[in-house]
Amino acid sequence: MLPDFETLDLAGAVEALSREDIDRLPFGVIGLDPDGLVRVYNKTEAQQSGYQDRPSHGRLFFVDVAPCMNNGYFKGRIDKALKAGTLDISFSFVGDFDDRDRELFVRAQSASNGGYWIFIHREPVRLAA
Repeated sequence: MLPDFETLDLAGAVEALSREDIDRLPFGVIGLDPDGLVRVYNKTEAQQSGYQDRPSHGRLFFVDVAPCMNNGYFKGRIDKALKAGTLDISFSFVGDFDDRDRELFVRAQSASNGGYWIFIHREPVRLAA
């Protein structure tokens, strides 16, 4: 059984999955190493964000992949939590690669390799009436 976005230890649950199962999750999964390099970027995140098939593996997430998230509100929260100890935070963020007005629900948790995971759940697109 696959974990859901609300799973308490989502990082631990995802680390126990195969790459194929990570790609099957219905929310975005981004795994960064301690230097901020992308080690996991699941298919769901690539599709839902609009990033598609652009190369992400081995690239600096906040510089090369998602510079729009390289700000105090997004990356700053993660950096602050990392400095304080184990990372386990949740927050919402408005903006996306493909839709700058979309609300994102973000969870960031420490990874066992010293890096961290970013999980992104997007609200379904609402069509105008």
